[in-house]
Amino acid sequence: MNLMMRLRGLRSTNDNSPNSEFTFTAVFLGLLIGCLLCFTNLYFGLQTGFISMMSLQSSLIGFLISRMLPTPLTAQEVIVVQTTAVATGTMPLAAGFVGIIPALGLMNEKQDGSPPIHLSWIAGIGWSCAVAFFGVFMSPPIRKQVIIEEQLAFPSGTATAQLISVLHDLPPPETTLRQRRGYQRLDTEEAAEPLSSTTNEETAPLQPPIREDSAKAAGWRELLWSFLVSAILTLIAYFFPVVFAIPLFGNYLARNWAWSFTPSLSYVGQGIIMGLPTTLSMNMGMVVGWAVLSPIAKFSGWAPGPVGDMTTGSRGWILWVSLAIMCADSVVSLTPVVSEFFMDVVWRKIRASNRRADVGTKQDHEVETEDRLVPTKWVVIGWSISVIIGTLLVWIVFGHEGIKPWATFIGFVLGGLLSILAVRALGETDINPVSGLGKISQLFFAWIQPGNIVANIIAGGVAEAGAQQAGDLMQDLKTGHLCKASPRAQFYGQLIGSSVSIFVTTTAYSLYTRAYPIPGPSFPAPTAYVWLSLARLLRDGQLPKKASVFMIAFAASFGVIAALKTYAVRRQIWWAKWIPSGVAFAIGFLNTPSFSLARLIGGVLEYIFRKRYAKDESDIRLIVVASGFVLGEGVTSVVSLLLRTFGVGVASCWGCGHGLCGGCSS
Repeated sequence: MNLMMRLRGLRSTNDNSPNSEFTFTAVFLGLLIGCLLCFTNLYFGLQTGFISMMSLQSSLIGFLISRMLPTPLTAQEVIVVQTTAVATGTMPLAAGFVGIIPALGLMNEKQDGSPPIHLSWIAGIGWSCAVAFFGVFMSPPIRKQVIIEEQLAFPSGTATAQLISVLHDLPPPETTLRQRRGYQRLDTEEAAEPLSSTTNEETAPLQPPIREDSAKAAGWRELLWSFLVSAILTLIAYFFPVVFAIPLFGNYLARNWAWSFTPSLSYVGQGIIMGLPTTLSMNMGMVVGWAVLSPIAKFSGWAPGPVGDMTTGSRGWILWVSLAIMCADSVVSLTPVVSEFFMDVVWRKIRASNRRADVGTKQDHEVETEDRLVPTKWVVIGWSISVIIGTLLVWIVFGHEGIKPWATFIGFVLGGLLSILAVRALGETDINPVSGLGKISQLFFAWIQPGNIVANIIAGGVAEAGAQQAGDLMQDLKTGHLCKASPRAQFYGQLIGSSVSIFVTTTAYSLYTRAYPIPGPSFPAPTAYVWLSLARLLRDGQLPKKASVFMIAFAASFGVIAALKTYAVRRQIWWAKWIPSGVAFAIGFLNTPSFSLARLIGGVLEYIFRKRYAKDESDIRLIVVASGFVLGEGVTSVVSLLLRTFGVGVASCWGCGHGLCGGCSS
């Protein structure tokens, strides 16, 4: 009987083994959802540099699908679905396919000392294998510290746990948080306003407990109609490209200054998920970058080329200001995390020296039994093997001239240390500063392997991979902890999801590079230019004319703004979310106005819905619609990719005289 219950995905009250949660159905659904997210995130990442973790959406979709099965999944199995899906879906960023891989393809032998590097499919598999697992093996020991001992908030993971508990009619999870600053108690019910924070990789608000009626009402109907509408619009835009390149302010501004509008429902959905404060920050950056700095650089002769040119045009010029803002924001935001980390280390040593007589009596707050935890031996052996094999694979893929094996090994070790900082920042603020940590790694490698742009980019990618994986998976582990899911079952899901995503992501990227020029009109890959530009700056020290003045001014301004925002967020002050986000502001520079405007529409819709139509602030109906919008375009992008691969082109280029229609101009 117990065997049948396991096969059907049931978890009895007497069976708490990981096998009762780690079922074939849960893993299969997680991989299915994760593969869709993988294509979706690669599509949007190459377009705008933004991907979404989609943990809450993965758990909701998994729950809805399981309602159609003869035996619905338990709450713990849904968490395995979510964990597997996230591990599968976020590989495009973790393995650098939206940033460092396109950046390597942009190199110029005359300028960079190395010809462009375009990875074959098998080389992409090797690179992905090199970075796919060491962040996963770091998760169990970090979980012990930040979730069990320090009980950090991890707002996205907490919100997902609340949703899962309501959907399965479980008692609400204990969401009382012990903050490191003073260890004061903070109940989410007492927050005057939910906080919304963002990075270029993930956005999720800190939500109060979700009401049962609103959660149960958000079901298949809303998800399906929003999915279909977005999919149909995306397909129409493929055959009639002007649909996604509307010259909102006329052909002159569209053609000469890149001011067009993309009425993509997926970007509207992303804006809904981000919230109004974040989309406002992004559009403030868009206005400053494209309506103020771009004309100044153009008319002053500092960027004389076409506006959209990343080398001689104002788009490449304002990129440097964007980079300065992101670096300043990351450094200031990480400073308190770093200082508290070392303070904690010192404090623990002091306490240990004062209590030598009490050695062996340290209280363990772990609530799981040994058979449900990941053994330490697995972690040590797995991490060591992943680093050794990863170092070897990087050497095989890029050669001795690309990056030396000892440098790669140091990159893995540095990535591990930076991952701890990323997880702590994420746990306290819901911001995973992976872009900033990658730049820190680039700075370090400019010192230990100077003049080697390839090594600089690869080392930054290794550090970013570890921080991205450890942070995203820690949100899932927080959800599992609150809903009493097995950490070992989640660990299995993470390993399987990462393994499958190696092949899915590499194959998807290979298909995109065969069908489209990357970077190109359809997929500009803006973060690739950030990686390459910083590597060039660290080697040559040359900046475009007058760029340094504006970089210093904006870096100083956003250093102050980031300090104020960090102060307000860490003290849970309600107006913290209205302070501009430096990273979101900088993304407004990186992306052309077409992408930011649609997200602002989503942010405004979210604000109006929450203020006028939502039953309360836990009403997730609009989030369900937003998820359908995002998935609709993401899934249909696979259809568009296949059409492009088999030579099926656009039906009409009418209205594309401004030259911004990807299908007509490429």
